[in-house]
Amino acid sequence: MERDFTRRGHHDMGGLDAGPVQQTEHDYALWEKRVDALMALLAERKLLSVDQLRKGIESLPPDAYEKMSYYERWIFSITQALQHNGVLTTAELSRKLEAVQARAQTEG
Repeated sequence: MERDFTRRGHHDMGGLDAGPVQQTEHDYALWEKRVDALMALLAERKLLSVDQLRKGIESLPPDAYEKMSYYERWIFSITQALQHNGVLTTAELSRKLEAVQARAQTEG
């Protein structure tokens, strides 16, 4: 199977005219800071590489890629890669998500 490396992916915006870059400060939400820290820890412990993170983000369908924020793409890619690498199972992830949702309901 021959691959076409000249075809631009939906995520590849290099060279496209998108207007001036807005260089404004951004206050990061706590969850965004945690996702960034999580990726740093996973990479340090060799549980996930930046290449795997990028591959997961670039594999998103165009509509999902456009709808998700920067760190939403990261967390999607991280969870997919950790499941693929055998670090987490879908059941473990579901149980933790249920616990977090229950805690959020009781804490308001």
